[in-house]
Amino acid sequence: MTLTADVQATALDLGPARALSCRECGHRTALAAEFACPQCFGPLEVAYEFAGVTRESIEAGPKSIWRYRHLLPVPSDVRTHPNTEPGLTRLIQADRLAAELDVRKLWVKDDTGNPTHSFKDRVVAVALAAARELGFTVLCCPSTGNLANAVAAAAARAGWDSVVLIPSSLEPAKILTTAVYGGTLIAVDGTYDDVNRLATELAAEHDDWAFVNVNVRPYYAEGSKTLGYEVAEQLGWRLPDQIVVPVASGSQLTKVDKGFTEFASLGLVEPTGYRVFGAQAAGCSPVAKAFEDGHDLVAPVRPDTIARSLAIGNPADGPYVLDVVRRTGGAVGHVTDEEIVEGIRLLARTEGVFAETAGGVTVATAKKLIETGKLDPDAETVLLITGDGLKTLDAVSGQVGPTASVPSTTKAVREVLAGRG
Repeated sequence: MTLTADVQATALDLGPARALSCRECGHRTALAAEFACPQCFGPLEVAYEFAGVTRESIEAGPKSIWRYRHLLPVPSDVRTHPNTEPGLTRLIQADRLAAELDVRKLWVKDDTGNPTHSFKDRVVAVALAAARELGFTVLCCPSTGNLANAVAAAAARAGWDSVVLIPSSLEPAKILTTAVYGGTLIAVDGTYDDVNRLATELAAEHDDWAFVNVNVRPYYAEGSKTLGYEVAEQLGWRLPDQIVVPVASGSQLTKVDKGFTEFASLGLVEPTGYRVFGAQAAGCSPVAKAFEDGHDLVAPVRPDTIARSLAIGNPADGPYVLDVVRRTGGAVGHVTDEEIVEGIRLLARTEGVFAETAGGVTVATAKKLIETGKLDPDAETVLLITGDGLKTLDAVSGQVGPTASVPSTTKAVREVLAGRG
């Protein structure tokens, strides 16, 4: 793409990134730590000029997201700085789960294998690389948990200070797995939306603090494209028929779609049609409700769900999620807390993948979308599993446990086994 004349050249090295573009009015501005359009206050995203990207150049790259560095807003020397090297996680052919759901062909993209066991390592790695080039020295975020882990770990690896804000009601495991990295962790009374508002205010007060999902959000969000890239590459350089993505802020879903469209526009995959589906918890489902009601705007809600990593009541990218699912012929569904737990257990029992509550939302929503005829059981489908179940043990605590407790005799064990037969 050719940049408009009103965008001045910049000395920043952010790879193929050339400008920031407003998603509402299209106005372009120079690369900087900005997230709102100066003309209409719409959200900004990165605009690129790609060159020389081939399947072969990608395959020759490192076994991490940096194999796609020529498609990301990161410096050319990104690999010379310490980072957590996330990405290239497993794409599992989920035949046993497919049989349970009565789907012809099913894949599970298992992002629990990232350094802090969630997809957030991807977006944070990109944000850190951009923040360094933009002159920041402290890595920060408001978070519902997974992002807190990823920011604290990435900052520790890079030798940066970190400041992380979380709701005080967060799961204990996510609090511990953030605090262990030694940064500043502040628990705030209130919801994630309260924490996010506070982060925005602090970002305006501290010039050297990079709030990954606030003042460097345009760069951070691009890390989610790598999920789309990897799915296409791991499928043998082709796009799936359908993909189901959990929705919190909504950014991940829109960027997976962006990854697919970029690969197609670059000739790396055939531009075949695909459908994108969103998954939310019933206790925080503003995007699903807007979709069901046929609305273009998303009305904020107060979250009340065990899926705390998806508990964003005022999702910034909600309207853009609606645009993507409607354009591709998909849908946004929602499931109860009980169905979420059932989804976690179903995935674990059939494929040996223990997902956090967001994964339970994805599996349970896929099941419901199949049952209601919205998701085609004859089409090849990918489910995104974005976090590890060890982070949300309380969701299944009391639901699972020992089959039996017995004396230390073989007779007692044989009786239990016989009873199971």
